[in-house]
Amino acid sequence: MAYLIDLPNFSDSRGNLTVVEKLFPFEIKRFYYIYDVTAKRGGHRHKITKQALICLGGSCEIYVNDGEKEETILLDSNSKCLILDSKDWHTMDNFTQGAILLVFSSQYYDKDDYIDEEYK
Repeated sequence: MAYLIDLPNFSDSRGNLTVVEKLFPFEIKRFYYIYDVTAKRGGHRHKITKQALICLGGSCEIYVNDGEKEETILLDSNSKCLILDSKDWHTMDNFTQGAILLVFSSQYYDKDDYIDEEYK
C-alpha cells in the first residue's frame, strides 16, 4: 500500500531547502509534473512502475486502492512525499488553484505498463 515519507527540510535566513536524496525505494528514470488541472487525473495502476509524488505548491488528493485497502491521502506540503507501488491503482483530484504535482517514476513511459481497471 502507498505510504508517506517526510522529506528533510533546511531553513535559515536565506530561505528553505528540501532535499530528495537516497529516499526512494527505486532508481529514478523519469519525472514529470502535473499542473493547471481541470479534471481528475490518473485512473490506473502499473505492472512494474513505482512512483513518488510531491505537491510542490498548493494541494491535491490522491486516492489509492491496492486491492485490499482504499485510502485518500492529502498532499498539502512540499515536504510530504507519497510512495506508490506498482499495484496501487490511483487517481489525483481536488487540485487547488496553482497546485503543481511532481512525479518521479522508476520506469520510462511504456503504455503497456498501464492497467486501467480498478480493483473491485
